[in-house]
Amino acid sequence: MRTSLFRAALAVACLSTTAVSAQTLRIALASEPTAVDPHYHDLTPNNALAQHIFDSLVSQDAQQKLHPSLAASWENDGKNRWTFKLRDGVKFSNGKPFTSEDVVFTFCRTLKNETKVSDSFADVTGNFAAVEAPDPQTLVITTTNPEPLLPNLLSALPILSASIVEHGPISYDVAKSCGVTGPWPTVSGFNDGTLAIGTGPYKLKSYVRGSAIELERNPTYWGKAEPWATVRLLPVTNAGPRLAGLLAGDYDVIENPAARDLGRIKDDKRFGHVITPSTRVVYFQLDVARDQSPFVKSEDGKNPLKDLRVRKAMSLAIDRDAIVKRIMDGAAEPAYQYLPTGMFGTQAKPEKLAYDPAQAKKLLAEAGYAKGFQLTLSTTNDRYINDSQITQAVAQYLTQVGIKAEVDAMTRAIYFPRRAKKEFSVAIGGWGSGTGEAASFLRQWPPTPNEAKTLGGSNYGGYKNDQFDKVIREAVTTLDDAKRDQLLQEAGKLVLADYAFIPIHFESGIWAFKSELDVTGRADQYMLAMSVKPKAK
Repeated sequence: MRTSLFRAALAVACLSTTAVSAQTLRIALASEPTAVDPHYHDLTPNNALAQHIFDSLVSQDAQQKLHPSLAASWENDGKNRWTFKLRDGVKFSNGKPFTSEDVVFTFCRTLKNETKVSDSFADVTGNFAAVEAPDPQTLVITTTNPEPLLPNLLSALPILSASIVEHGPISYDVAKSCGVTGPWPTVSGFNDGTLAIGTGPYKLKSYVRGSAIELERNPTYWGKAEPWATVRLLPVTNAGPRLAGLLAGDYDVIENPAARDLGRIKDDKRFGHVITPSTRVVYFQLDVARDQSPFVKSEDGKNPLKDLRVRKAMSLAIDRDAIVKRIMDGAAEPAYQYLPTGMFGTQAKPEKLAYDPAQAKKLLAEAGYAKGFQLTLSTTNDRYINDSQITQAVAQYLTQVGIKAEVDAMTRAIYFPRRAKKEFSVAIGGWGSGTGEAASFLRQWPPTPNEAKTLGGSNYGGYKNDQFDKVIREAVTTLDDAKRDQLLQEAGKLVLADYAFIPIHFESGIWAFKSELDVTGRADQYMLAMSVKPKAK
């Protein structure tokens, strides 16, 4: 009771000086995080939630520029060795001091995570030959292969406290469980709050799937205190109710309102909005490996998706400009490669992916499918902006050239585990570059998976191109920026020419909010309470 009275008094005192400080910030999410466990699934809503509770060694700002976080500085020896100097005086939300031992434990956990979806984050730590902690504030990482983007990659890897497990001396010896003597953490322990111990600006108060996530300010946070005492993250997957809730005063900020509805608030002084271009490419991944694919039916009994002519025909059948204009309401850009033009490793003038239904029909006939075939497109209906509508449109375009396409839409909680098990024939995807360069997509999706799982962790369609594999393996280990840029351009062209991953468009992030707030839109599309501030008076 005393605690409650104290908090109430504190809130009143704060409100007397700053009208919006210490209030609860209510955010309506377009896509709900699937877990509190920061290593469960490398997924934008999950990663955004994790940033509230956990810190990484390195952080990225709204433009994806790197900044010190739990690591105060870092340097590379020009080869395989990276040294990180850790920030002193940081404590976890349970009062335990943050040291290099916690980082070593975190790296180990990514490789001993039994409840993860796919190989989330193991693609980073799988390249570590050795991790040493010579003292509590120093970490030395030696990679098996040179990794020019290690700080970028580590910016996405939340750090856990070793105190959440029973252990002896922690060391990076995965074969011997790294010194962990008890059970490894599982997703349920994070979701119920028991293991959600971080160094971030907020602590988890409660996580109720399908209802709300409540966060409270972390009093032991090492950085500047956030203005919000409590944050409520509310999943509202339909754009209409999100906007209606903002207009009714139920929410303070909403993400991804329909662009067509922004006219309702454009001239209303009670509200504001921001549109920020993102690096997220929306695309379709095709099953190009199996002779019989689960959701393809053809008269010859084969899998037509193995034929390059069929895949190119599918791309030619899609009117990207119309999808951007009519479905995305102009809040997107047609995609002709896997990262927006002008970013590192992209083609300066990519060839436009044409809309040519007549040529598509011609290619299908050449491939022996003049009468078409049956195909099911699998998609989320609550993850990307207008994801199911986009898939419906693509299905209609394919049907118009003779491919009888149907759509199977499902919630992302069902979709992503099924996709990871390779249950689909054509699957929607949406990938935002976590590193700000073309290697992010090209190392994760098209490569033939390597033994260390640092490449091809999401190659669910079985794509294989030996020349591409050779180029991308060289690119991701090349420290010389100019050379790596050229290699990434070459790798991107090779993948595009095979049409195993058909890009559609680049999303823009949209946020609408009450006018007394300032909201910073982020290129990574993360919805962060830390991006919301009271407007200066």
